[in-house]
Amino acid sequence: QVQLVESGGGLVQAGGSLRLSCAASGGTFGMNTMAWFRQTPGQEREFVAAISWGGGSTYYADSVQGRFTISRDIPKNTVLLQMDSLRPEDTAVYYCAAGSPTWVRPAAANTYYYWGQGTQVTVSS
Repeated sequence: QVQLVESGGGLVQAGGSLRLSCAASGGTFGMNTMAWFRQTPGQEREFVAAISWGGGSTYYADSVQGRFTISRDIPKNTVLLQMDSLRPEDTAVYYCAAGSPTWVRPAAANTYYYWGQGTQVTVSS
């Protein structure tokens, strides 16, 4: 079983940057498709970005394309989300997720079966 722990959230002004990190333990981390989702109170969990198990494929939500970058360091069992040009509407709890090796429907939450506890990102205007 894979355990995921997010870190790096916090408070930042609009236009600023944050880097989220997801540390994975257990299982075969290198074989999982990894993703970041986010959620605000009363809303469904929203896809942000995904990366294939080998790191060769990435996919982003339109709302973050060109501002966020997902990457992974397999030897260190970590997935990073570099967030630049942050906007107040990026405020949410951000979750790391791990799924199967197959690169199919990377934006669908039910593709993933391991989830972290989340880290809060707040962007002030």
